[in-house]
Amino acid sequence: MVMASATVGLIRGPEGNLTRYLQEIRKYPMLTPEEEYSLATRLRDSGNTEAAHRLVTSHLRLVAKIAMGYRGYGLPMAEVISEGNVGLMQAVKRFDPERGFRLATYAMWWIRASIQEYILHSWSLVKMGTTAAQKKLFFNLRKMKGKLQLMEDGDMSPENVSFIATALGVPENDVISMNRRLGSPDHSLNAPVRADAEGEWQDWLVDETDSQETRLAQSEEMQQRHGLLTQAMTHLNDRERAILSERRLRDEPTTLEDLSHRYGISRERVRQIEVRAFEKLQSFMQAHAAPA
Repeated sequence: MVMASATVGLIRGPEGNLTRYLQEIRKYPMLTPEEEYSLATRLRDSGNTEAAHRLVTSHLRLVAKIAMGYRGYGLPMAEVISEGNVGLMQAVKRFDPERGFRLATYAMWWIRASIQEYILHSWSLVKMGTTAAQKKLFFNLRKMKGKLQLMEDGDMSPENVSFIATALGVPENDVISMNRRLGSPDHSLNAPVRADAEGEWQDWLVDETDSQETRLAQSEEMQQRHGLLTQAMTHLNDRERAILSERRLRDEPTTLEDLSHRYGISRERVRQIEVRAFEKLQSFMQAHAAPA
């Protein structure tokens, strides 16, 4: 896919290059079904880079057409097309000509998925989640509002919220939150609080992480507990220590059945030894723990 990768690089640059790029991709000829099948077969069987190049370049206009449908998200169109081209290359790489359908039919899903992932990340939707339903809402809310002729800013009426939520199969609260999110673009935390004052918005953010003193105290407490546990384990006999370790200190505890076979005792006896060993540990650690 080396030659195909070079094609994507054509639009890695300023938005001003977009017009020239759109003119350039019109020069690549469309493929007949027979040509497409032959090229796809060569690529699949031998990894022919020339075949990959022709398959990609003949579908660059498809990427541009799909990408233009995402102009309303405030992102550089050159970058949106570039992400779509990445999806196209993935589709070409995975395309099976024996399935009986054209590459364009298969590639359009890869192109849209790649573009939508780019838009989601660019819009910082992590705080709102990226479930399938929320992605569907994100990319269909504008369309639904257009059908209802709701182009004004601000919250929608309860009736319209209910209609859209039902149509898209999402909770009404998600519709309200997404509508507000789309109507409120991200702002830089480096922006000044006031034009006539020093300081940025990030200076007013509260650090909710533990202080250095708290982290140090927690670390010291953990070390103390670990030391007490190590000392307490030495007060158990070998079988108690082994059974307790297998039952309480492993990510996947050993079953009572396995331990009963290992030590030649009943499962109930293994359980009793485990409980007794654990009680010994508790008593030792409570007796030797530093007072609060």
